[in-house]
Amino acid sequence: MNYFKFLCVGIFFGIVLVKSEAVSWYRIYEMFRFQSFHMYGIISTAILSGILFLQISKKRHLKSLQGFEISVPKKENGFFRYLFGGIIFGLGWALVGACPGPMYILVGAGIYTMIIVILAALVGTLIYGAIKHKLPH
Repeated sequence: MNYFKFLCVGIFFGIVLVKSEAVSWYRIYEMFRFQSFHMYGIISTAILSGILFLQISKKRHLKSLQGFEISVPKKENGFFRYLFGGIIFGLGWALVGACPGPMYILVGAGIYTMIIVILAALVGTLIYGAIKHKLPH
């Protein structure tokens, strides 16, 4: 029963993404072809909201549910690592037409072919877990 609130937030988030067409393959296709501002507007709104929340949490010293002050640690020597990871993520997103969160939402919306994508993502995660100690980090 403790996780019921998270289930409710997840369902609400799924409804918002479906209604805003953020999980639409056609909208994602338009975005990667630079034919529409729709997805860029949604992503920009999310980024600006995140920046605003972090600034407010810094000024007001807000605490997490566990009682720790909310902060973002500094990242060092990560530019190329994040650039490379972002390129891989973007290529996968463009190829499949969905990023990880919306894959589950699309299954819930009745697009059952996404189950194949979810299984492939899980296999990729298992492979990464098996070889990550051999990769440069």
